[in-house]
Amino acid sequence: MPTHRSFPPHRYQTKKQALPLFTMQSFYLAIIGAGLLGYVGVDVINSLAPTMNLGGACDIKGNVSINSGERIYHVPGQKFYAETKISPQYGERWFCSEAEARAAGWRKSLAIENPPPISRGWL
Repeated sequence: MPTHRSFPPHRYQTKKQALPLFTMQSFYLAIIGAGLLGYVGVDVINSLAPTMNLGGACDIKGNVSINSGERIYHVPGQKFYAETKISPQYGERWFCSEAEARAAGWRKSLAIENPPPISRGWL
């Protein structure tokens, strides 16, 4: 018959304490990071503003031709307007008016306007 001495001694195990989610070091790091992002972020946004369509009203796409390097602008409704992508790294940008695009030295695309669909009343 086993006695109490035949069992190993009971050892108390303490739970591992979880690391705190919030420390003063992380707080200070967050404050410094937010300040730096706010300082640098304003400069970056201001420098990219001419190349980004921020307002939504500037819907004229200034595109640089891959083959000739010519600067061409496309207005909504033109044939290749939907396919034209603006890549700021290549100097492409958005314009708010055709006059603004012409003043910047861009020419209008020679592609004709999208024609209205042909209606065949009897078909």
